[in-house]
Amino acid sequence: MSLDIIYYSNRSGNTKRFVGKLGYERSFHVSEIPVAMRDYILFVPTYGGGSEDYAVPRAVSTFLGIKTNVDFLRGIVGFGNKNFGIDYCKAAHIISDEFGVPILGKVELFGTTEDVERIQERLGKFNEQLQLS
Repeated sequence: MSLDIIYYSNRSGNTKRFVGKLGYERSFHVSEIPVAMRDYILFVPTYGGGSEDYAVPRAVSTFLGIKTNVDFLRGIVGFGNKNFGIDYCKAAHIISDEFGVPILGKVELFGTTEDVERIQERLGKFNEQLQLS
């Protein structure tokens, strides 16, 4: 069984565009799937200029407030802006620390072709590891 991708994207659409480039058949916006039913990777941008209180989008916090959604969470891909220095992809770090799941990659803004290839490769390897365990 392959992993689902669940993502959050606002009006800018950066995260959604990136997810679309991956070519995954099963990808969902957090608003489309209130309860996860399969293992998934969360794609999450960072907001609030790195503030601890606002880095994780509210919709993602709400989604992760449901135990089943945490139970199926297997990893994270973070999105951010390197202009924020140490707060780059902070939401991914906060979620990783809180739920003990790995960060599989970090992408700046909407990513490059190389980012797409790197994340596709990491998702493939990670999926293989999960199937073996």
